[in-house]
Amino acid sequence: MHRATREGSVIRRLPPAAAFAGLAVTFAVVMLGATMPTPMYALYQRELGFSPVVQTVVFAAYAVGVLAALLVTGRWSDQLGRRPVLLGGVALSLASSVVFLLAGPVWVLLLGRLLSGLSAGIFAGAATAAVIEAAPGSWRSRGPAVATAANIGGLGLGAALAGLAVEYLPAPLHLSFAVHAVAVALCGLLVWAAPETVRDRPRRPVLAPQRMEVPPSVRAVFAPAATAGFAGFAVLGLFTALSPRIVAELIGDPDHAVAGAMSLLLLGASVVTQILVQHTDTDRTLDAGCVLLAAGAGLVALSVAQGSMAELVAGALVAGAGQGMTFSKGLAAVNSRVGAAQRAGTTSSYFVVVYVAISLPVVGLGAASQSWGLRTAGIVFCAGVAGLAMLALAALLVLQRREARTAAA
Repeated sequence: MHRATREGSVIRRLPPAAAFAGLAVTFAVVMLGATMPTPMYALYQRELGFSPVVQTVVFAAYAVGVLAALLVTGRWSDQLGRRPVLLGGVALSLASSVVFLLAGPVWVLLLGRLLSGLSAGIFAGAATAAVIEAAPGSWRSRGPAVATAANIGGLGLGAALAGLAVEYLPAPLHLSFAVHAVAVALCGLLVWAAPETVRDRPRRPVLAPQRMEVPPSVRAVFAPAATAGFAGFAVLGLFTALSPRIVAELIGDPDHAVAGAMSLLLLGASVVTQILVQHTDTDRTLDAGCVLLAAGAGLVALSVAQGSMAELVAGALVAGAGQGMTFSKGLAAVNSRVGAAQRAGTTSSYFVVVYVAISLPVVGLGAASQSWGLRTAGIVFCAGVAGLAMLALAALLVLQRREARTAAA
């Protein structure tokens, strides 16, 4: 009774509309921290003297954290409630910013990125559900779009705002994290004041890791859809980890704000596209996303080869649109062909594939850039992305024609 009374007082203090807005803002602020280090890697590299490979490994630590959180805590908020799990994610995000404020040796950077990834992984699941569930009646249908905008929009804004701070404000390696730490702490109060959206919770929660599975009935579509998603997230990894090097070394523009804006262009195109194609045909949109992804990778390769900013901007926009389409519709294509009892495990498998794409290919690109040079390695990387996207498209077209013949028969 005491708990219910306290929960009721929280609801009275923070009306549903305010709770919805507060959760969405918190989602975006936490995701901001995930990409803030992007325009700072060159400064860290200069101060600490580590190689491009180490730079990409530091970046990849974020993906490790995301995967760990998705797999281990994926169902915790269903059993413990959204608020306590989100508060844990807020605490990890705050800890990450504090670690970066104190950053010195490389292992400290690795710890900061790992904490940031854990926080982002927790929020990817729990905050998406919380925002959708907290949406007032008039916003109910737009809840998923708001959650997507907060998630990916926050990722895009993190690099862009940090780039501006690094270029034009003092204390380039500290100010952004200090401001972010304060913002996250304030957002923690918003989460604390928000009503709990999970009403029926087990008395004895079983906090088991998320189970991964790909049922035989869905493997034919899972393979090409996950391949397309892998290609899209590899491009995302390229922009959020190495776009500052491309802008500075190949295009010759040392402006950190410009480097940070590249991630915003790609992620902004992704989130806008995902919102625009919510109600379009899944298979056709997924096919179109593969084409756009290959075209965008080609434009980025052209930019790397010629040192051209125009092609890089165009490539970010086109590849971002393709990434948004392949990710959202790839997951939709898989989920539409699997039963409800196996959906969670299949979704986890899909997320594992795409988040591996953020880390391993980019680490390989960093290593290749030391041996071949950034220009050659970048062109080969983009060619590989385009090839994966077209391979996925070919497999999808074969599958769709087979399904169409089966339906007609």
